[in-house]
Amino acid sequence: MRPTYPLKLAILLALLLALLLPALPAAAAPDYQGGTHVVQRGETLSQIARRYGVSMAALAQANGISNPNFIYSGQRLTIPGASGGASSGGSATSGVHVVRAGENLSSIAARYGVSMAALAQANGIANPNHIYVGQRLTIGSGSAAAAQPAAAQPAASQTTASQPAASSGRWIDINLSSQTLTAYEGSTPVFSTLVSTGSTFPTPVGTYSILYHVQSQRMTGPGYDLPNVPWVMYFTNRGHAIHGAYWHNNFGQPMSHGCVNMRPEEAQWLYDFTPNGAQVVVHY
Repeated sequence: MRPTYPLKLAILLALLLALLLPALPAAAAPDYQGGTHVVQRGETLSQIARRYGVSMAALAQANGISNPNFIYSGQRLTIPGASGGASSGGSATSGVHVVRAGENLSSIAARYGVSMAALAQANGIANPNHIYVGQRLTIGSGSAAAAQPAAAQPAASQTTASQPAASSGRWIDINLSSQTLTAYEGSTPVFSTLVSTGSTFPTPVGTYSILYHVQSQRMTGPGYDLPNVPWVMYFTNRGHAIHGAYWHNNFGQPMSHGCVNMRPEEAQWLYDFTPNGAQVVVHY
């Protein structure tokens, strides 16, 4: 007896599926560019780690995050083992790493499987607690790293600041050359971000202390009148302050009248982190 039409159709469909299924691609990995993930509102470090199949500890270490409960919207996270980064295991081959905001020498050394001492020696770094955003570090493995030519260090006008004498406390480093602010707990950097310092009216260089906090206030001056400026911390008696800036998003470029502009959510974190009397080091 000949197969009926519905049976013929079922047989044809089964044959077609048998031909097509082996050719179907495997589930695609999460799509990201350059080995980084931009944090979205509401995401946690644990969720991001699961998405990319890495441990939360490895993700925190690769990005110099000492408090895994604090990440912020817009933060760019390096994904360990991602394209453009180091492999997830073993020693790195020789190459160059460009320092990103939030990284420290310890986390970079761990990422590439080299010792911090070898990495510091290979790049002529006398103080391993001070590297800067945009610095190019020569990467090698073991003793081979020391044989690599040292990466260019900042010029004399761009040297990083000395660590304050009160090294056990909290303090803030502001680098006018790289337009970055880094918060320290003793000698350990716990937070780093791009800021906007003075343009026409420069932010003064020197060592200061946080004088007092103001949660929100109106700021006025030549050409500006800004209500509800948030999370203000004054560090000079001439009115220079670190504060949130909601009126622009051009961080990394000098924009202010001498103050230090931060993203409001980052300014709030720094406001809560920094006590009155904490030292503020401003330098090129």
